Amino acid sequence: MSKSSAHGANPAPLTAVKASNPLTGTLRVPGDKSISHRALMFGALATGKTTIKGLLEAEDVLNTAKAVTALGTPATKSGDTWTVLGRGTGGLKQPDGPIDFGNSGTGTRLMMGVVAGQDITVTMMGDASLSRRPMGRVLKPLRQMGLLTREDRDTLPLTVEGSSHLVPIEYVLPVPSAQVKSAILIAGLMAAGETTVIEKEPTRDHTERMLRYFGAQVETEVRDGLTRITVHGDAELEGRDVVVPGDPSSAAFLICAALLVPGSGVTVEGVLVNETRTGLYTTLKEMGADIVFLNEREEGGEPIADIRARYSKLKGVHVPAARAPSMIDEYPVLAAIAGFAHGDTRMDGLAELKVKESDRLAATAAGLAANGVRATVDGDTLIVHGTGEVAGGGTVATHLDHRIAMAFLTMGLASDKPVTVDDTAMIATSFPEFRGLMERLGASYRS
Repeated sequence: MSKSSAHGANPAPLTAVKASNPLTGTLRVPGDKSISHRALMFGALATGKTTIKGLLEAEDVLNTAKAVTALGTPATKSGDTWTVLGRGTGGLKQPDGPIDFGNSGTGTRLMMGVVAGQDITVTMMGDASLSRRPMGRVLKPLRQMGLLTREDRDTLPLTVEGSSHLVPIEYVLPVPSAQVKSAILIAGLMAAGETTVIEKEPTRDHTERMLRYFGAQVETEVRDGLTRITVHGDAELEGRDVVVPGDPSSAAFLICAALLVPGSGVTVEGVLVNETRTGLYTTLKEMGADIVFLNEREEGGEPIADIRARYSKLKGVHVPAARAPSMIDEYPVLAAIAGFAHGDTRMDGLAELKVKESDRLAATAAGLAANGVRATVDGDTLIVHGTGEVAGGGTVATHLDHRIAMAFLTMGLASDKPVTVDDTAMIATSFPEFRGLMERLGASYRS
């Protein structure tokens, strides 16, 4: 795929057609994106060699691999294994030129934490979509620790100057954000003393789990309804062998498709089931979905399972705001299938969706309307008025957002008329195998 098409210059529309037969099969989805990013970065900050199996080879993660390589810690692939040769927590080198993160907000924000503790200056850039996304929430605490930026703005491109004399901080997250928390904790590895992040609502804990796995001293304490995560500075990480579990956000599309198409039965093996990521599956079960976790186990500090889903008749439910951090990437696909449920599905606390790759809340509502599904947006709440069936027949404006594209390509497998999305090129940023895996189950798409 050309770089221009991934950035929307050569759009690749696609149409999902109602499935004439059940979707069936057992398969695996690519590795989890969040864990893939962190494995590369922590491997770079560790001493010695880190090997990674199951790395998600999508554009966002490959841009992180290029970034750590540019910082003097080569990330290379041999067979199905990636290797990172680390230089220690403060040992990264000055890159030869700007580092391009493409469309990856996670890669950019976490790398700001990495760079904060290095005596280097890095120009960070991205595509048009990423360059519109706010970085201020990450930059504010990192600036308190000692990171400098040459520009007055809080959007890319930005030139950031790290320091080997970071100051540890105690920081209360103003809004739930695993990316902000992670950037602070990563920078805290290189500060003298203890750095603490305080959460009012729990967010993804992959950073804490993986930092412990690499040898950092990280403590988590829940007190008075708040979660305090403390990392001890002047840390020394050691290279590790990492196995990346299947991405639950990618598995969600296959699972939801199975729920919608009569007679379907699909099993996705080796999926991450960390409780900070399973809000969608909790919600689907409340809606009446036949979903079970099989063969539950732990690998590399993370819980994983095989997820089996069978066709189910769904009912509308209320999804509380407190669940949002554990399913923030899954709201578009939940909204897309909520039209097939009987009754209203109310989703509260969706402010974060407005600052994703697109304004996901507005894009989701528009996509529903284009396909005959009535939905109401009220502030940070989305209500989908489900009738048990979806007319379809519309074209969805994806706004260069991979999850909007995949959500409506899932909806179209069960709607009365085909559903078209205006572009699929950007799906490669997170799930390049999406169409191929869906078609293996029996889905039908036409270009």
